[in-house]
Amino acid sequence: MFLPTILISALSSSLFCTSLIFELNFRFASRSLLKNIVRHRTYFWELLRHQLDPQKVASFQRLCGVEGPSGWAEAEQRGAGRGPLANGAPPAAERAAAQGPGRQHPAGSGAAPGGWRRRPRRNSLAEEDGSQEFSTRSRSLYYLFSLGTELGNELFYMLFFPFCIWNVDAWLGRRLVHIWVWVMYLGQCTKDVIRWPRPASPPVVKLEVFYNSEYSMPSTHAMSGTAIPLALLLLSHGRWQYPLMFGLILAFCWCSLVCCSRIYMGMHSILDVIAGFLYAVLILVVFHPVVDLIDNFNLTYKYAPLIVISLHLALGIFSFTLDTWSTSRGDTAQILGSGAGVACGSHVSYMLGLNLDPPPSMLPLSLSSLTVTVFGKAMLRLLIGVVILLLTKIAMKKATIPLACKIFRIPHDDVRKARQRMEVELPYRYITYGMVGFSLMFIIPCLFQFIGLS
Repeated sequence: MFLPTILISALSSSLFCTSLIFELNFRFASRSLLKNIVRHRTYFWELLRHQLDPQKVASFQRLCGVEGPSGWAEAEQRGAGRGPLANGAPPAAERAAAQGPGRQHPAGSGAAPGGWRRRPRRNSLAEEDGSQEFSTRSRSLYYLFSLGTELGNELFYMLFFPFCIWNVDAWLGRRLVHIWVWVMYLGQCTKDVIRWPRPASPPVVKLEVFYNSEYSMPSTHAMSGTAIPLALLLLSHGRWQYPLMFGLILAFCWCSLVCCSRIYMGMHSILDVIAGFLYAVLILVVFHPVVDLIDNFNLTYKYAPLIVISLHLALGIFSFTLDTWSTSRGDTAQILGSGAGVACGSHVSYMLGLNLDPPPSMLPLSLSSLTVTVFGKAMLRLLIGVVILLLTKIAMKKATIPLACKIFRIPHDDVRKARQRMEVELPYRYITYGMVGFSLMFIIPCLFQFIGLS
């Protein structure tokens, strides 16, 4: 009689002990897991902060032979405990003190003895006076990384997209433009939302001040330098006959050169560049599967031009509300205008039967048909077409800025200040580059057909 009772009591005790041990183990495991999560999270944020350190940028610059002006080290020490500088720019008085009298570069003062002296590259809208001298011991690296950074500037786009559309494959060129527009638009807007400043200077030496008024995170140069070669590889492989390894090497070299050039120029931290690369890959993963649908919509849908123009204009107005003036706003309107112009020009060309795409019977395309005559005609098309694009840009700029100033009653004596107003910059950039994109896809191909260069 007592045996079942004893067995039940023993079983209950064992179950209680087991549950107690399980609870203790669970609490211990949970506490250990929580500690591991906290430790790994702390390590992750420390790693990010480490990649954001401007000293890493300065170390890369010194490794490449770039040195700041005399007194740069002293200026760095004076600013050591001050925190991040406004968008990486030291006060004007400190810049002058860092340069020293006569802007000399004596040995031991932070400048390379006998180094090649340069001043930062700048444009007409750069607020900095561009007087901060630097020296570099390697001209070849300077020119190499200058080439890399130009792969994300307007001059490159004015040559690359027309050459691709007129001479290589209009089907491919249109899709590259669609991807480029969305990558750059999202990148520029993200900059104005995150609002991280440029790397502090000193210790970083600014080799260009084109976009110094913009924010830093993410690097849109890194985004375009990643998206364009990868999209070129994804869209052209199978349509064109070439070794896959050649495309991979080209994409890797292109992307690496652009990304490293932004660190070399002192415009981005390592984290900015990594984020730009990953962001571009993410956008490409999303947009690549639908780029054919977008292009087909632009070509065939009756009201596509009206929808594209309205959508891009609305996106431009939205981007102008994100922050105060910087070159980022104008670049965003410029990108959206170019995309709208290309879409409208493609639509008109398609509707009028001006088909720039190679016929399906020619696919896959091959580079083996390249001859001296074909190359000569391609260069002639590029020369004539780019000249017309530049003339279109100049003419539209001359017309739209005074017109916008007159409509909105803004003084246009100082064009530089007038262009910083949204009422002037948005229509000027949007209309000007919209006409450039329209000429690229319709007017100039019509001219080529008329003179027998198509």
